[in-house]
Amino acid sequence: MDKPKNDVLQGTLGLLVLKTLARGPMHGFGITVHIQRVSKDALRVEEGSLYPALHRMEEEGWIAAEWGTSENNRRARYYRLTARGKKQLAEEEKNWERLTQAVASVLQTA
Repeated sequence: MDKPKNDVLQGTLGLLVLKTLARGPMHGFGITVHIQRVSKDALRVEEGSLYPALHRMEEEGWIAAEWGTSENNRRARYYRLTARGKKQLAEEEKNWERLTQAVASVLQTA
């Protein structure tokens, strides 16, 4: 039986994308594949969510984009983390840690 695929929780997409791009430049499809692979197919990022998020992060200055050629010789837009994006990633990771600790505390309460 296949594992159910879950859409990414609202508010976590930016964190996942920034963390993925910390590994190096990637095109949009590569980002979605990486997240799905690393999460062992538990998470999926839909194009309808990814590209608006990438656009928003580019406007914020967290990522930069340029055109390049993909592995299969197609023209693709490659995204990379900026210095500002590295700072944002650190902040997002702190926020995620606080949130997961808070949820864990509630779940452990009898």
